[in-house]
Amino acid sequence: MAGKIDLILTKALSRFARNTVDSLTTICKLKVVGVAVYFEKENINTLDAGGEFLITLMSSFVEEESRSISENVKWGLRHCYSQGIYHISYLLLRYTENKRGRIVIDESEARIVRFIYMLALSGKSCNHIAQILTAYDVPSPRNTTWCNTVVTSILRNEKYKGDAILQKTYAVDFLTKKMKVNEGEVPQYRVENSHPAIIDPPEWEMVQNEMAVRKSRGEHHNSLSPFSAKLVCGDCGEFFGSKMWHSTDKYRRVIWQCNGKFKGKNKCLTPHIDEETIKRLFCEAVSIITKDRDRLLLTCYDIIDRFGNLQSIESQLAELQRESEVISGLMHKLIEENAGGTISATEYEKTYEDYEERFDRLNEEYKTLRSLKVKRAFQVDVIECFMSEISWLSDLPISFSEKLWSALIDKVVIYHEERVEFVFNTGDKVVRGM
Repeated sequence: MAGKIDLILTKALSRFARNTVDSLTTICKLKVVGVAVYFEKENINTLDAGGEFLITLMSSFVEEESRSISENVKWGLRHCYSQGIYHISYLLLRYTENKRGRIVIDESEARIVRFIYMLALSGKSCNHIAQILTAYDVPSPRNTTWCNTVVTSILRNEKYKGDAILQKTYAVDFLTKKMKVNEGEVPQYRVENSHPAIIDPPEWEMVQNEMAVRKSRGEHHNSLSPFSAKLVCGDCGEFFGSKMWHSTDKYRRVIWQCNGKFKGKNKCLTPHIDEETIKRLFCEAVSIITKDRDRLLLTCYDIIDRFGNLQSIESQLAELQRESEVISGLMHKLIEENAGGTISATEYEKTYEDYEERFDRLNEEYKTLRSLKVKRAFQVDVIECFMSEISWLSDLPISFSEKLWSALIDKVVIYHEERVEFVFNTGDKVVRGM
């Protein structure tokens, strides 16, 4: 310190450090260079005899006080969460609080969120959506740059559908304030219909399902093209990716080729295909499938009847919820009995493990059924969109559009004998030659 400081005046020990180790370590370093620290509230001078002992004692009190305050704050927050009381972060896009502290929609900006969800449902990836928002100079949360992570967080945030999951993260240590994702270590709370929704819940569920489907297919593509993750190799099952040929001369063009064509020992034999050929064959396939439009629409209605009736699933979900609540009640009663010493430790452990196993099994069944419900609802929405596009199609010639492609096509399988199979969202298939 170059000998320029002789004494450090501190209002209180709690202002100097929050734990004993930090206090003593810092004070010892200062004593070595002859610098005293005086704590006004405790009336302690570190250079006095016995000062170190008093600091050790008082630092322990300060550390324990910090722990106590932290626990009280946690208890207060969890109590509020259990009552469904919470505040939305000011960083959350397109929500604000009125004078009464109630969460309200900022309608002047909510259209940005709706636009993002609309793009996601049209098949755009998070990267592509970020590029579109950047191109239109749309303001982002915290005035940062639009990127894949920001868009993904908006699309996955349940608060936009009017719900709230509370305590997603928690502080591991009250001193370091290090945060960790809550994986069951502390209680988590879900509040449904807690505030106005910007996105309709069914639309939000559709986006989650679409993102889950992409993830399950291993679709790590940028989706800047409507053909991304739609063209499948008939030989190896890999997706086709876009390649640029003759990028520096007048013969420049984009072609689509199997991403696994040159992987491994056995090369797949599927040919490449250009975008104009894809569009032409798609229009031909749509023309064929719409010739018997009445039969096609009847098939759609049949699919909707089969997948649209969710009453059975909802009844099963309600029953599982009731059973889970009963098991949860039994577990709490068992804990009270164990605390009161009315049962043996062996009996408590065995019974608790049985209850826990039943509770986990019910929870897994509930998640599976809920996922099935969302999937069926999503399939119904896809078919209804398909019907809407098919109904207004006029006679030939049919022209290509990204909207029509996204609404009708599930996937396109390309085989090595230059055979292209269009698989529609209804399950109908049309084969065309290249």
